[in-house]
Amino acid sequence: MNKGVAMEQKRVLVADDEESIRSAIMYALKREGFEVDAATDGEEALQRVTSFRPDLLVLDVMMPKLNGYEVCRRLENVKGLGILLLTVKNDIVDKVLGLELGADDFMSKPFDIRELIARAKSIVRRLDKGGDPASPENSEVYSLEGLKIDTVRRTAEIYDGSMDLTPKEFDLLALLVSHAGRVYTREDLLDLVWGMEYSGGTRTVDIHIQRLRKKLGDAQYLLQTVYGIGYKAMDK
Repeated sequence: MNKGVAMEQKRVLVADDEESIRSAIMYALKREGFEVDAATDGEEALQRVTSFRPDLLVLDVMMPKLNGYEVCRRLENVKGLGILLLTVKNDIVDKVLGLELGADDFMSKPFDIRELIARAKSIVRRLDKGGDPASPENSEVYSLEGLKIDTVRRTAEIYDGSMDLTPKEFDLLALLVSHAGRVYTREDLLDLVWGMEYSGGTRTVDIHIQRLRKKLGDAQYLLQTVYGIGYKAMDK
């Protein structure tokens, strides 16, 4: 039973070696209108990403052959792929590692299947915003020295070179650049970019700022830390 045209034809790969968990996730996703495929170990997950070309990968951390972290590492440069990590551990170190390797979100087992579906939809919606290019006259472009952000096309360029950003990295960068000079607390950014339903801590914001600075390269000074408060984009 499909639940909405927006989710039709979107593909999700579920990689988990536990058959009962894998089957439950696949069943729930299919009911929501997703096209679904499965992998039972890390190596198969990499192969199915290439052949199935999913929009989202629901990825268990503890799997045979290659664990979820290594899979994330190898998929870091795959564009248009969202990753939702599943882990049996509720350790902030594990969550931080997953985010640093490019995962968009994480959930600890056992999880509520309804929450997993909601998070999957959220990731896909964010990715979908970067789909068909908008017309130039409808674009909203923000520039800050060598950085240019187009919030309608969802593109970012630094010194005329394209930046490869995850959906949340783009949203975070766009928010800061479009309000250059304004100071945001970590709690503000967590609320505005991740939403009230997000259960992760403010360390998530720090990780994404670090990743953005790395991708900005020599222009990383554009994102400034306001000690004891949070972050801002450099004043124009």
